[in-house]
Amino acid sequence: MKLDHETCYRAVQARDRRFDGRFFTAVLTTKIYCRPICPAPTPKRENCIFLSCAAAAHEKGFRPCLRCRPEISPGLFAQFEGVAVVSRALSLIAEGALDDGKVADLAEQVGMGDRHLRRLFTEHLGAPPLAVAQTRRILFAKQLIDETSLSMTDVAMAAGFMSIRRFNEVMQKTYQRSPRELRRIHVAEDPENNPKPAEITLKLPFSPPYHWSALVRFLAPRVISGVEAVSFDFYCRTICLDGLHGIVEVRPVEGQNHLLSKIRFPKVVAIAPIVERLRRVFDLNANATEIAAHLERDPLLRDRVLALQGLRVPGAWDSFELAVRAILGQQISVAAATKLAGRLVEVYGEPLNLETPTETPLQRVFPRPEVLAIADLTQLGLTRARAKAISSLATAVVEGQVLSSFSSLESAVQTLCELPGIGEWTAHYIAMRALREPDAFPATDLGLRRSLSPNNPLTKTQLLEMAQSWRPWRAYAAMYLWLSEGLEE
Repeated sequence: MKLDHETCYRAVQARDRRFDGRFFTAVLTTKIYCRPICPAPTPKRENCIFLSCAAAAHEKGFRPCLRCRPEISPGLFAQFEGVAVVSRALSLIAEGALDDGKVADLAEQVGMGDRHLRRLFTEHLGAPPLAVAQTRRILFAKQLIDETSLSMTDVAMAAGFMSIRRFNEVMQKTYQRSPRELRRIHVAEDPENNPKPAEITLKLPFSPPYHWSALVRFLAPRVISGVEAVSFDFYCRTICLDGLHGIVEVRPVEGQNHLLSKIRFPKVVAIAPIVERLRRVFDLNANATEIAAHLERDPLLRDRVLALQGLRVPGAWDSFELAVRAILGQQISVAAATKLAGRLVEVYGEPLNLETPTETPLQRVFPRPEVLAIADLTQLGLTRARAKAISSLATAVVEGQVLSSFSSLESAVQTLCELPGIGEWTAHYIAMRALREPDAFPATDLGLRRSLSPNNPLTKTQLLEMAQSWRPWRAYAAMYLWLSEGLEE
C-alpha cells in the first residue's frame, strides 16, 4: 500500500481520526510505532516513516506505543482494497488459520502458491503472512492484559500462543516489559489466584462513522426467536463452538469509536475466534468513509449515502445459519421466513447449556448441520423442495464442500449454485453476508430492481449495468438501496 509521506505527516499533526487504522507512524529515534491519533508530541518529519499495518512496523523492529495502544486501532487493513486474495487471506489469519497451520495451507485455501502469497503480502502490506499472524497474537494479548482480569496463562492461550514461556518471551521482547508489568487493571489479589471471570468485556474498535441504528433496523425483523435478541441498545445471541455453548452481547458506546462486547464462554482459547466473528457480524473492518466516497459519486446513490453515513453490511455469526435463513427467505416475506427459522430452532435446536447459569430469554442454539442433514423438515411446513435444499446444504457442510474459503466471489457463487434449491439470489446473499464478499450483489432481487424505478422495475441486466460503477462495493450499494426502500429483501 503506497502512503504519501506529506499527507500522512499532516494527519499525524492534526491527530485526524479519519486516518486511524489506515497507517501507523514508526519513529526512528524511539523505535516505537503509533496510531495517527497518538497524544504524544508529534515527532519531527524526518524521523517518521509510515507503514500500512502494525505487522510491517513489527517486522522492522519497532515496538507498539503504550499510550495510543495500536491493539485497539480499527482493523481497516483487514479489508485490503488492492488485491482481493490478500483480503481473504487476512480474514483467514484473523480467524486463526496460522495459529497452528502453515503458509502453504493458507495459500491453498485462497487458491494460489505460497511463494506468490508471500510476495503479495510483502508487496502490499510490508510483512509476510507469519509476521501478520504473530503481530495479531501480540496485540490481542496486549488488549486482554489491559481490558480483562484473565490470568496470564489464560491470556496466552486466548491469544493463540502455544506455551506460556513463548508468550512471556515475545511480550518481553516486543514491549520491553513483562506481561505482568503491562497489566493496567489493579486487583486486590494476584490475578493468577483470582477465579476465572464468568464473562469478559472487550472493546471492538471501528473507524467512524458507524450507523448502529441502521444496522439494528436491518437485523430486528430477522431475529431468530430463542437464539437472538436486538434493540437500539444491544445485540445478544447464543453461540455454539466445538459443542460448547455461550452467549455474546454487543452494545454501542455513545461518543466512542468502539462497540463493547461481553463474552460468556467456557474456553478461553475461543475468545479470539469469537471476537473475530463479532467483528465480521458488525462489519467493523470496513472503511466506511472510503466506501461512501466511492458510492456517492453516482447521483442515483448520493442522497441515500448521505442519509445513512456509516452504513455497514451486517455479517453472520455462522455461515451455515445464515445460509439456512437465506433459503427459508426465498420468495416469501421477511416475517414469514423469520417465523419458520424460529420454528426450526424450537424443534431441532439444542437447549442452551451454560457452565454458569444466567437469566436470559435466549434458550437455544441454532441447529447443527449434522442434525438438519437427516431431519424431516417438511413437518415444519416447508415445501419438499425447500426442505431438500436445506438438507442438501447441511450434508455438504458436514462433508466440508461449501461455506469454506473461496478464491473469488465467482467461484463461491458457482459452488453454491450447484446445490439443489440455491439460485443466484441466494448464493449472492450468502456471499454478501456470510462470506463477507464486498462486491456480492443479488441483482435478481425485486427490492433492488424496484428501488431505482418504483413504477417499472429494472431488469436484472439493466441493474447490473447500472451497478458496474459501484464495484467493488456493490454489497454496500445493495444495503443503501434496501434500507432506503423499507428493508425489502
